[in-house]
Amino acid sequence: MKLEEAIKSTRFTDETHKAGLNILYTAYWLKSHISAALKETGITSEQFNVMRILKGKHPEHMCVKDIASRMLEKNSNVPRIADRLVTKKLVKRATSKEDKRETIMNLTEKGLQLLETANKAVEDVNTNVMGLNNDEAKKLNDLIEKMRKID
Repeated sequence: MKLEEAIKSTRFTDETHKAGLNILYTAYWLKSHISAALKETGITSEQFNVMRILKGKHPEHMCVKDIASRMLEKNSNVPRIADRLVTKKLVKRATSKEDKRETIMNLTEKGLQLLETANKAVEDVNTNVMGLNNDEAKKLNDLIEKMRKID
């Protein structure tokens, strides 16, 4: 669907303005598809992100501060997300022995199993919803990363 149809507007300052809106619209569109796929697993996209970050260090633990620095959504409330994951018995939380002020977490076996299912669901979205072949995806990645070089 064209952006103009989706947002019912044709008024853009220029193509750069339209591209910025297109990226924002597409990010929310993709997130809604991923959230719908994850709903069947019982976790949110933010919880999925925390679990994937923990999986990258598994079987070691990670401190909440390090998890927060790797989140896709930088304004995510990692302690609140962790509370929900602990309640679901998907992660374990403890106090660091080295620094009592630090909270550490790692995945449980149940969390690892659920993450495998969730990864497949998200992979299906990436394959079936995005509609890009590998070469197109690479070009898109290159353009997006070029855009972010200012940071």
